[in-house]
Amino acid sequence: MVVGNGMIARKFRNYEHQDHFIIFASGVSNSKNTDQNQYLRERELLAATIQQNPQKRLLYFSTCSVYDPAEEHSLYVKHKKEMEALIMASQIPYLILRTSNVVGNGGNPNTIFNYFIHNINNDIHFDLWANAGRNFIDADDLFAITDYVLQEGLFQNQILNVANPLSISVKSIVHEMEDFLDHKANYTLVEKGSSPIIDLSAMMPIAEALQINFGAAYLSSLIKKYYRNA
Repeated sequence: MVVGNGMIARKFRNYEHQDHFIIFASGVSNSKNTDQNQYLRERELLAATIQQNPQKRLLYFSTCSVYDPAEEHSLYVKHKKEMEALIMASQIPYLILRTSNVVGNGGNPNTIFNYFIHNINNDIHFDLWANAGRNFIDADDLFAITDYVLQEGLFQNQILNVANPLSISVKSIVHEMEDFLDHKANYTLVEKGSSPIIDLSAMMPIAEALQINFGAAYLSSLIKKYYRNA
């Protein structure tokens, strides 16, 4: 069973008819969202899904932004923590994934990748936080790791961090995009930002078993893979 129709939900479509799982990939995807009604709708949908499917194992996508000092008090992170608490207080079997920024086809136009690409391509000025680091994972790698965990029955009723072991400064991200697009970005450096510290000790043995390579070329490969026609 899959709840949702966005990028992550589409990636997990082969779980639609696996009746012992619920892939909950619906709700607020823009971390800057301040619309309380949208957060309430997600909460109500999640609560109803749990109530109607008490025996199925629930997969919920939370966020690694809980580890970022600059983001941890945002409405989005507060909401994610509340949804985690709701799940853990229920009797449903669950796996909560705290993920970093997921990069893939389509999805939320407000992602940091899409934001930078759009602004660079269209000569739109933006502020660039000099001290900020961001963490990215390919949607294909997220699926591979999660599928392995679910099929092997690992991390029952636990929270698992799924991210790249290397966070990257936003300055490096923009420079990589400038090189790829052959276009200079129009930005002002602002002395703000921080970088999340994410414990991946539980995830890394799985990534290694699946031969996922989080090497130095990971960022450039993501840009080439998903923004070839940008």
